[in-house]
Amino acid sequence: MYFSQSRFIFIHLSLFRFCRSLEHGFPHQPSALGYSPSLQLLAIGTRSGAIKLYGAPGVEFMGLHDENAVVTRVHFLPFQLELVTLLDDNSLHMWTLRAHKGVSELLEIGRFTLTGPPGAPPSVTRVTSVLAHSSGELLLLGTEGGHVFVVEVPGFRELEERNISLDQVGALCVPEDYIGRRNLEHVETLQENPVDPNQVVIGYGRGLMVVWDLEKHQAVQHIPATQQLESTWWTEDGGHILSSHSDGSYCRWTVGGQSSKDEEEKSDIPYGHFPCKAISKIVQLPTEEGPPFLLFSGGMPRASYGDRHCISVIHGKTHVALDFTSRIIDYFVIRDGPLHTGDPGALVVLVEEELVVIDLQTEGWPVIQTPYLVPLHSSAITCSHHVSAIPLKLWERLLAAGQLQITHYSPKPWPITGGQNLGQDPPQRDLLLTGHEDGTVRFWDASGVCLYPMYKLSTAGVFHTDADPNDNMNQCSEGEWPPFRKVGCFDPYSDDPRLGVQKIHLCKYSGYLTVAGTAGQILVLELNDEAAEQTVEAKIVDLLQGQEGFRWKGHTRLDVREEPVLFPPGFQPFALVQCQPPAVVTALTLHSEWKMVAFGTSHGFGLYDYQQKNSVLVKCTLNPSDQLAMEGPLSRVKSIKKSLRQSFRRIRRSRVSLRKHHLQEANARLEAELAEMELAPVQRKIEARSSEDSFTGLVRTLYFADTFLSDSSHNSASLWAGTNGGSVFAYMIRMPSVEHRADEPITAHPAKEIQLMHRAPVVAIVVLDGHGSPLPEPLEVAHDLARSPDMQASHQLLVVSEEQFKIFTLPKVSAKMKLKLTALDGSRVRRVGVAWFGSSRTADAGESGLVVLTNQGDLNVVSLPSVKMQVQHPCIRREDVSGIASCVFTKHGQGFYLISPSEFERFSLSARNVVEPRSLVEVPANATAASKRRAAPDGASADNGYTLRLRQTDRQTDRQTDRQTDRQTDTHSITPVWPPVLILLILSLQKRQEGRRGHR
Repeated sequence: MYFSQSRFIFIHLSLFRFCRSLEHGFPHQPSALGYSPSLQLLAIGTRSGAIKLYGAPGVEFMGLHDENAVVTRVHFLPFQLELVTLLDDNSLHMWTLRAHKGVSELLEIGRFTLTGPPGAPPSVTRVTSVLAHSSGELLLLGTEGGHVFVVEVPGFRELEERNISLDQVGALCVPEDYIGRRNLEHVETLQENPVDPNQVVIGYGRGLMVVWDLEKHQAVQHIPATQQLESTWWTEDGGHILSSHSDGSYCRWTVGGQSSKDEEEKSDIPYGHFPCKAISKIVQLPTEEGPPFLLFSGGMPRASYGDRHCISVIHGKTHVALDFTSRIIDYFVIRDGPLHTGDPGALVVLVEEELVVIDLQTEGWPVIQTPYLVPLHSSAITCSHHVSAIPLKLWERLLAAGQLQITHYSPKPWPITGGQNLGQDPPQRDLLLTGHEDGTVRFWDASGVCLYPMYKLSTAGVFHTDADPNDNMNQCSEGEWPPFRKVGCFDPYSDDPRLGVQKIHLCKYSGYLTVAGTAGQILVLELNDEAAEQTVEAKIVDLLQGQEGFRWKGHTRLDVREEPVLFPPGFQPFALVQCQPPAVVTALTLHSEWKMVAFGTSHGFGLYDYQQKNSVLVKCTLNPSDQLAMEGPLSRVKSIKKSLRQSFRRIRRSRVSLRKHHLQEANARLEAELAEMELAPVQRKIEARSSEDSFTGLVRTLYFADTFLSDSSHNSASLWAGTNGGSVFAYMIRMPSVEHRADEPITAHPAKEIQLMHRAPVVAIVVLDGHGSPLPEPLEVAHDLARSPDMQASHQLLVVSEEQFKIFTLPKVSAKMKLKLTALDGSRVRRVGVAWFGSSRTADAGESGLVVLTNQGDLNVVSLPSVKMQVQHPCIRREDVSGIASCVFTKHGQGFYLISPSEFERFSLSARNVVEPRSLVEVPANATAASKRRAAPDGASADNGYTLRLRQTDRQTDRQTDRQTDRQTDTHSITPVWPPVLILLILSLQKRQEGRRGHR
């Protein structure tokens, strides 16, 4: 017995392992930006306390502060592997990239909070500005009280004797207007002299700037500006300081070595003379040949363009105001050369909704395409679809079509190249397709760590919309002032909500794609390498089949263009089905071998032959009580009068029906439950759902199968449909011979109908062959990528409802076995996928299973065909309804779900297939000896008194809170639970076997 159980454990350990591997997309609500020129790493802090590091494609790290606070500042220590974060709770945190087993890990190694003298107000130590000194040993902290504290790093030791107080600043001949804390206000900015590291400029909010000598501990010069100070910049030669102000002006000041006099060399309001917004940051960088680059954010005329988010770039006679679609968080410039001292190469701008990189060395300053941090939500994501193991030919054609769409991008490579990607090349090519609110479908390379954009399909060109396809927002009119240029791809506004994509299905073997939308439109597209001009005719399908008494109250259908449309290379539509009423398409499936597409809405389902462009089948599933199904998604708000009337009618009906009609049904249900009590543990009572519940006719799933419907000796094509009311419809499809396929029509006849007892919504339908394996995908056997299904033994039908998994025999459709879910733990099935779990020990071993996500956020693996629970693990918080609804599974045990509008969390239930970053960041070769000593070797412990805390990141589903720290492998739960002694015995035997192998 123990031997069989131990073998069972070994099989489970080699098949199943749960982990959250990484996050794709753009961080939600970014709040801080940092960059290390020596490490060439980018850091982004968020409002939820996350810190994310990015280098070369594939080099990614993530940490999470224990405090649920906003990250306000991120600063790398020069030529070191450490960085400092400042939170809005006034705490400072030290992080390091430490090598462990050949890969780097992001660790938090200490925290620090400034403490003021007893009785001092909190503003005295409230940090408002941070300067990481070039020595790599000091942090200068400017505070709201006007003081500057000097802290030694990485140990966070305050050097009280080097602090700069207001009294010391006032010892210089400062004008009387600036004497005192209230007159100086807070420390707005700290900047180091690039020529003399001992000098820093302290900028106060009122406008006073003081050049301070750190070595002599005295003020060298004061610069009394008259306007509220926003930022400062010390020119590279050390001779000038630029200051920007709240009135939209900037000034250029001459810095004299020992002189205390100030000299204002230049003052300018770039977009005056009317009142302007503040210039929040200013940068000036020289070039080897030609004039310097001047960059500043803000400064726009308040009345005319006060709502614009702009960064102005001026180089000689070239002046451009880069106009972003969301608020600017911060920006920096990457310069050429190993020491980051050459010509400006790229401008990196972090805005609220995307990261934009501008090439400053190519004419026209084009945008550089980002290999990661792409805004998935450039238009709101409405659905997702994953396709595994894409054939090379289709992959190359998609890449070629996508390259034609990015000709306006810069040809220069990605400028952020820090770290080494040690991950292996992906074993296969995977696609993630996302449907969007604006009618686009985006194709992403989901094979590895980076979710890279490959191709974008737009369906709006088929229909008449308010958008003009000739509009080009990137071009500004001649002579316009300010000279705006629209940059970035984030555009949350949709011209018509009816364009929204709701369902996607791609056949990777034939290159056919179906896209279904909000207004009942179903497009069938084919991949074409050349541009083509063609007219797309709509086939109207009446799902109500002429039933009287129903009136559609929702949106109208989209108007199809009657004139020919020029479609670019890529996926081009050749067939269009328009459902009537134009309700949201709720189910979609494609069979490219039979050249048919099935679709369903809240009113029924249909079958369409896209080779002959004929409607084969229309079935109305609408229940007379489904009033909401006639209102559409855009008009769901009922009046109070109507709601009260329906409530009283429902109460009256329930009383009458309970007395007169449902007594026998209740008794039968009670007898069935009593019979099951002897076989099952304590179960919850599941009430049967009334047929009068709304949306019972909504089609939840559609499935094609070549199986046995009429008898056990003749298989035929079939279509299966499951509804929200627990009904399953099966139709036998009669296909003409291959030679007559283009001429003879396809017919479909009703064959079976199943009504689940509790009327729970049917979530998925799967047919199992004679071996108990799911039927292969269309054309999969023809391409020798799957073995032919067993057609000798009898097939089985698996119906997955929200409450249970039930196996029926075919063709008799008699119940064989079931697994109850809701009755045991109260959860309901929300998402289902069929996956292959390969063994991590044996290359050819593995088994198929159902991957299930419940409304509790739990992931389950159910075995096939025995329908037994194998693995269960919590994944998503139950309150995160949108995250659960967005989940999509892969064919190899992985999955994606949205943790924010702009981010996918990637997870895996497979022990073999895990995609996770493996990166190494080393101290740069030109680092100082002190910096190299500070980089501890593998396994070194901290001996300077601060705590070492491993920040393992497991970002939970909440947008901002309730995140856990567990990105490493999680322990999965297996049922049943074996004795601990047995598990220890098995592990010891395993170690012995490994030791013998190593000895051999």
